[in-house]
Amino acid sequence: MLTEIRIESLGAISAAVGEFGRGLTVLTGETGAGKTMVVTGLHLLGGARADATRVRSGADRAVVEGRFTTTDLDEAMCAQLDEMLEASGAERDEDGSVIALRSVSRDGPSRAYLGGRSVPAKSLGDFTTELLTLHGQNDQLRLMRPEEQRGALDRFAGTAAALERYRKLRDAWLTARGDLVDRRNRARELAQEADRLKFALNEIDTVDPRPGEDDALVADILRLSELDTLREAAASAREALSAEDPDESAPGAADCVGRGRAALESTDDATLRSLAAQLDEALTVINEVARELGGFLDELPVDASALESKLARQAELRTLTRKYASDIDGVLRWADESRQRLAQLDVSEEGLAALERRVDELAHELADAATDLSSRRRKAAKRLAKEVTAELGGLAMANAEFTIDVTIDQAADRDDPAALALPSGELARAGADGIDQVEFGFAAHRGMTVLPLAKSASGGELSRVMLALEVVLAASAAGTTMVFDEVDAGVGGRAAVQIGRRLARLARTHQVIVVTHLPQVAAYADVHLVVHSAGPRGTSVVRRVTDDDRVAELARMLAGLGDSDTGRAHARELLDAAQSEKA
Repeated sequence: MLTEIRIESLGAISAAVGEFGRGLTVLTGETGAGKTMVVTGLHLLGGARADATRVRSGADRAVVEGRFTTTDLDEAMCAQLDEMLEASGAERDEDGSVIALRSVSRDGPSRAYLGGRSVPAKSLGDFTTELLTLHGQNDQLRLMRPEEQRGALDRFAGTAAALERYRKLRDAWLTARGDLVDRRNRARELAQEADRLKFALNEIDTVDPRPGEDDALVADILRLSELDTLREAAASAREALSAEDPDESAPGAADCVGRGRAALESTDDATLRSLAAQLDEALTVINEVARELGGFLDELPVDASALESKLARQAELRTLTRKYASDIDGVLRWADESRQRLAQLDVSEEGLAALERRVDELAHELADAATDLSSRRRKAAKRLAKEVTAELGGLAMANAEFTIDVTIDQAADRDDPAALALPSGELARAGADGIDQVEFGFAAHRGMTVLPLAKSASGGELSRVMLALEVVLAASAAGTTMVFDEVDAGVGGRAAVQIGRRLARLARTHQVIVVTHLPQVAAYADVHLVVHSAGPRGTSVVRRVTDDDRVAELARMLAGLGDSDTGRAHARELLDAAQSEKA
């Protein structure tokens, strides 16, 4: 539920705060006072494109802030909204509400904030769209589009799971069929590629390189190239550290350090004994190095034949690195990727036959899913048309007829990339939303020819059709906020009273916000807000009216007789009748 909206420097509004309650809230006011700016602000919170020309003259930016509560929503929707908040790093306010904000700069980009965190406008829109449903003149025009009509029918039919299954199967079918067509058209090219990969992989497997082997060979070859020098250096160092030959006149370093340690340990002086401990550590290091030098000397080859074999191996590896990658690790990665690619290049008759069977299997599954989806829509279309027609009867259109025609979208021929054979034998076009074409039909009076809605409904009739649809579809989004911007345009008299009744009925399960010029609608409101000009430079403010102030506003709306006793009497009668009917 939207509990509050704050607007700064947007169009005619300099600064205004509107507080909304449960049930039905109406916004009224003279033409040009700024009622539309409230709806524009809600559109901005819904992620709509920011228009810098909406920024009030003399201001640097416009700001719209909305406060939403989610306590009236079901558990599943609350969990979904919490996931959105967590993903954005947004936080709820102390009272559990969520603050959404949009600022529009005159010269720079717009900014969006959700729960105190800066977010993309789309993320803000994704969140508020779950809470707000906006209906205006443009939304009435959208109702004429086939995709919008199909979407409304799907909402009523509850086809979300069936449509999701259909779409997944369609994606798999299109992918497999595209792969089959590609293999058939490129059979020779793919066969040549497969041969090249097989040759390369055989060459690599024959050499059988090991990870990091090229770097290890460089070190080995360098060592073998200086074999005599390395042997002499290692032997001299080992001899200096540990002279094990008894014929040697000069003792080794280990012997000297050992004698020094023994001399220090023979005393009782603490300082000398601590130095003896350090010599003991040094002796350990000397002996360890001497042992490692001995191992190094033992591993050195006795002749140069090892160098030749290392050089030959290095030449083999360089053959691979010249062709496939800059080093052996890269060659091994290339080989792994090539094996995966080769597995996908099965151009054998068996491989093509297996892929054909897979395409056929997916086509049968998709056809079943499409038929099931279509059947659900056809059954729901009859019920929805009947219920909307009944609602229109309650909106002073007792003789109107509303129809929904669901037909198969026929494919021109089998060469159509989306052509799908159905179990019935028909050839349908498998679109992203199914195989159906959905068309709303309307006739204002029984006996008239039912024509497509876009060709048969006037502006006022279209408003009532949309309202009737929303009343019927309302159960699918209980607890959310529905905003109607002059949905009663082109309507008056008894029809206006019926619209007020239906909006009040809708407000039992939803928060409903309506911008209206009709007193018959405003009289049914639980909260009545008035947008009016006040102060210099055309500044507009939003205030809540009750009691006598509300009667005066209804009198003004009736005939501009806000100060007239007769006008007030008529307004009081209208208000009392509407409120007593709701009680």
